[in-house]
Amino acid sequence: MAGFASTADLGEKQVSFDELGPGLYAYTAEGDPNSGVMVGPDGVTVIDAQATPAMAAEVCARIATVTPKRVNRIILSHYHAVRVLGASGYGAQEIICSDVTRELTVERGQADMDSEIGRFPRLFRGREGIPGLTWPTLTFHGRMSLWLGEREAQIIHIGRAHTMGDTVVWLPKEKVLFAGDTVEFGAAPYCGDAHFTDWPETLRRLRELGAQKMVPGRGRALLTPGDVAEGLAGTEAFTSTLFGLVMEGVAKGGGLKAIYQDAVAAMAPRFGAWAIFQHCMPFNVSRAFDEAQGIDRPRIWTAARDLEMWQALEG
Repeated sequence: MAGFASTADLGEKQVSFDELGPGLYAYTAEGDPNSGVMVGPDGVTVIDAQATPAMAAEVCARIATVTPKRVNRIILSHYHAVRVLGASGYGAQEIICSDVTRELTVERGQADMDSEIGRFPRLFRGREGIPGLTWPTLTFHGRMSLWLGEREAQIIHIGRAHTMGDTVVWLPKEKVLFAGDTVEFGAAPYCGDAHFTDWPETLRRLRELGAQKMVPGRGRALLTPGDVAEGLAGTEAFTSTLFGLVMEGVAKGGGLKAIYQDAVAAMAPRFGAWAIFQHCMPFNVSRAFDEAQGIDRPRIWTAARDLEMWQALEG
C-alpha cells in the first residue's frame, strides 16, 4: 500500500518570497500551501495563514525583511486546516472570510482539522501551539472591498470549485490575483471537497478578471500573463479530465476502486509528477464518484473515513 496521504513527505521545502509589485508579495514553498502578503499604511494583510502558529512565524520572518509593520489582518480563502490554523501566530486584530466559509467551519472545521493533521505531519509541525479552530471577526456575502490607503483589494467569493466558500483577493489596479486553491501550478488540485461541475465556470470568472500576476494555492508565483494562463489551463485540464474519467466510469457501472485505478493510470503520464498527486487522487476520485452520482454537498472527511478510504483504494 502506498504511504498514507503525505505521511512519507518529510523533506523540507525551499521557501521563496517574491515581490509582485510595491508592497505585494508571494510566500511559496515548492508545492506547499502558499500565502499572500499586502503591505498597507496601517499594517500588513496576510492571505491564508498557514497550518500552525510556528509556520506563521516563518511567514512573519519573511515579512520582517521588507517592512517593520506588523500583521493586523488575515484573509482566509477557505476553511481547510492547512490554510487557517496558523492564524493565532500573527497577532492580527481582524480575520476575514466569506459567510459560506464560516458556515463550513461550523459544520466540519473540527473534523477537517483532525483529518488534515493526520495526513500532513510535516505541514503541522508545532501543532501543539494551535489553540483551536480559527474563527473570523468579519464575514461578507458575495464580495467586499478592502482599502489599503488608496489601494483597493476586492475580496470575492468567486464560486464553487475547491470548496463551496472559495474566496480570491483581486487588486484591479495592479492586476494581481491571490487565487487560493481555485488555481494550482505544478501541484495536483485537492478535490476532496470540490464541486467539479462548477469549477470550469469559476475559472472562467477568474479569466475575466484579466490578472497579469497570480499567487496560486500551491506552486510558484506566476509573474507573467503567460504563466497565469498556464496555471488556469492546467487546473482546468486536471479537474475536467478527472471528472470526465469518473463520469464515464460511473456511466458504465464501474465500482469506485476500478474507476480510481483507471483514472490514476490515465492521468499519471501527464500529471503524475505534480506535487501531491499521489496524496490527492484517492480523495479526488472519491469525491468525483459521489458527485457523478448526484451527491452535491461533499461528504465530511474525518480521520477515520480517510483511513478507511485509503485502505479500500490503495490496500
